Amino acid sequence: MGFWQQAAGWPEFSWSDSWPDLTALGRRLVADEAELRQRFWRKVKREAANIPFLEDALTAYYCAFDRNTPLYVKAILVGAIVYFAVPDDLVPDTLLGLADEAAVLGVAFKLMSSHIKPEHRQAAQDAVARLRA
Repeated sequence: MGFWQQAAGWPEFSWSDSWPDLTALGRRLVADEAELRQRFWRKVKREAANIPFLEDALTAYYCAFDRNTPLYVKAILVGAIVYFAVPDDLVPDTLLGLADEAAVLGVAFKLMSSHIKPEHRQAAQDAVARLRA
């Protein structure tokens, strides 16, 4: 089951819900974050030699999962990362390759560039060096 099908099955949350429901929702979001991270790294490792925008994708990843990044920035970057990592995208990779992923990540990266710190870029450069070594 893809990420989007799972998300569609999530119960709607309202502040009148009970605390146990909120706790369960929190556990589910943490589990989904772990799955997203696994999918992201699996695709990065598989495609490392073929992704010309790999450093930008990794920079967005490190910024999105930084505890000091504002929530709205995380939301936009994680949305772009989900589009990159989840194989159920709008345009099959056989048609345009990774052009649609590059466009989505590029737009998110450009919109949030003021929140990307030098340490995010350095972590991405280090990761690229390890992956391509």
